Amino acid sequence: MDGRTREYLKGRFGDHYRRSDVSAPPAGNEREWGYITWSSGGTTMVRHRSLLDIAGGGDLGGFLASERPRHVYFSAGQYDDPGAGTMGAKGWRGSDLVFDLDADHLPGVDPETTSYAEMLGECKGALRRLLELLESDFGFEDLEVVFSGGRGYHVHVRRSDVLTLGRRARREIVEYVLGEGIEFDDVVATRAVTGSSGRQSPAQKRTLPDGGWAGRTSDRLAGFLGDLLAMEEADAIARLRTFDGIGEGKATAALNAARDNRAELEAGNVDVHPAVYGLARRLFEDVVDAQSAPIDEPVTTDINRLIRLPGSLHGGTGLAVRRVERPELEGFDPLVDAVPETFLGNEISVYVREPTTVELRGESFRLQEGVRSVPEHVGVFAMARGHASKAGE
Repeated sequence: MDGRTREYLKGRFGDHYRRSDVSAPPAGNEREWGYITWSSGGTTMVRHRSLLDIAGGGDLGGFLASERPRHVYFSAGQYDDPGAGTMGAKGWRGSDLVFDLDADHLPGVDPETTSYAEMLGECKGALRRLLELLESDFGFEDLEVVFSGGRGYHVHVRRSDVLTLGRRARREIVEYVLGEGIEFDDVVATRAVTGSSGRQSPAQKRTLPDGGWAGRTSDRLAGFLGDLLAMEEADAIARLRTFDGIGEGKATAALNAARDNRAELEAGNVDVHPAVYGLARRLFEDVVDAQSAPIDEPVTTDINRLIRLPGSLHGGTGLAVRRVERPELEGFDPLVDAVPETFLGNEISVYVREPTTVELRGESFRLQEGVRSVPEHVGVFAMARGHASKAGE
């Protein structure tokens, strides 16, 4: 990035911060702060600062307006002395549980062939799955959801009983959310069968309990079998035979067992027939693949992680790092709702280095090489992404 472009973006970031009201996270005085400048020598990170160090008495807005940083971060961790120069000297008290979803790291997404808008759409789907797991399986409430301003979303959990979790415990949560290392036999419960006299018999049956991966598999199995029973039998058998290891005999047996044991199946009993148990095992793998959330593992397990400040600007896009309230999540479009108002209503001249497409505020702009006059929010995005530079007016 050349000097003219850096100075232009730095100045306009400052204009944005003078118009904005950016607040610190909870316990902001106990967190380490860091930021990246618009230096000419590459990426310069300033860190190991307390809020008092950077904001002089807590005036965060004044710091942002005067320093005009390219990126701003605060720590997931809380410390006795957040401004100490080494991690060991800070005196760790606890850390938020933070989850990170990056659009270009999602399975099936190729940044070379998938547009930025399409990647963010895929990431929103992954976010829905993550929130479902955190809220339903862990009982986390009051989650803070943040659009990162770049490739995805952050989710912050600040419940008191998670703050002091160590790396190993956080890794176990990661594995659950990713569906790593979870086997079908791990989620199946075995219980003794009670006879008509009320006495337990030596027999046992395997069930899928309510909730968690077991409950999701039970729901998937019940729905799948219900769909099969609504089909013509020949079609249902053909559908079952698409699974490896299920021939006509097992398919017919599974259908008959489903037809004769609906109440048992709805109660989670997968031992009504070996063919049904085998089908449940296969569907479990599909459920984990479809409903796990591809989070970035190091972000969650790192108790000293620096994470982007909501309300700040992302120096790689010019978009705002935005908190998204839960009720507004479905309608939230980052390429509309995270475009700063500061950059709207103006035209600027940029030099486009190579043809590129910018999709913002519901419009698609195809920028050809050369000097172009474009809406400022489009030019800021293109310059921050490295596709253009500031041209003289």
